[in-house]
Amino acid sequence: MRSRDLPQPVRALASLVCLTGTASLFNLQAHAETVLSGQLGLGYEYDSNVSVDELDRSSSIGDNGLLFSAELGVDHDFTDETSGSLSYAYSRIDYNEFDFLSRETHILGANLSSSWDPVTAGINYFYIEAMLDGDNFLTYHRISPSLSGFVSKKWFLRAAYVYGDKAIANRPGRDAANHGAEMDVYYFWQGLRRYINLGFVYRDEDSRAARFDYTAHQIKLRMVQRFEIFSRLSTLEMGLRYENRDYSSPTPSIGERRKDERYRAGLELEIPLTEQVNWQVYSGYSDYYSNLPSADYDQTVVGTRVEFNF
Repeated sequence: MRSRDLPQPVRALASLVCLTGTASLFNLQAHAETVLSGQLGLGYEYDSNVSVDELDRSSSIGDNGLLFSAELGVDHDFTDETSGSLSYAYSRIDYNEFDFLSRETHILGANLSSSWDPVTAGINYFYIEAMLDGDNFLTYHRISPSLSGFVSKKWFLRAAYVYGDKAIANRPGRDAANHGAEMDVYYFWQGLRRYINLGFVYRDEDSRAARFDYTAHQIKLRMVQRFEIFSRLSTLEMGLRYENRDYSSPTPSIGERRKDERYRAGLELEIPLTEQVNWQVYSGYSDYYSNLPSADYDQTVVGTRVEFNF
């Protein structure tokens, strides 16, 4: 997790921590009423098992693809206590062999937060639209009010309610609304140089077709360590995630209720090449256990990308 992915109160802490390069950026933002930012990314990725998770489909065949991403954002301080932001992100992967599964995603986001020491209340909204091979595939709306704050110098807590609504083209039975709750605990070992994030997610998904209804429990653990390489502050992130899904109705193809267990592990290293350019290498492994054969598979992803920040 990079600094910009942290909850807003934690990001504000960065202006108080003396971090090479990063600290100066946050200090500039903290004194500005409105901040514009952007990013372009180029990369390459290998996927050992090209899949479409939303449809429980995997190819069991590996392929490589070119990555492109772009982001634009604006942050505005309305008062000393209240701030808001708008963002747009675009990402695309073009596979070599599985070009019909090449995917592009558009994400629009909005956030509003207000601080009443020691608690910050916020609400964010995301609209996501994904396409496969240029055709509409997924539309998703997500809104989430939250409360967060520091309970001590080293401990930060965040709790949120999440409502989501998704529609999948040509698969009306999978259209669904979901309700959930999230809880995150951050422990700052050495400020932003080293910290741990432990999170829990509960989700209840109500689909148009009863066989896709499920409840899920997810636990995640992340550790972030920052260290200097050639006098530049680099970031190493390690993460583990476990999810259990319990479906409420029998799946006709297997004649029983479906049960899934999903294990994921990830590793990412980010090295600043200049003040505006970062190089990243990453890898991830997923192991999905399911009594539905098409949803039972494992997957390894490795990749690299260069990001240009402005």
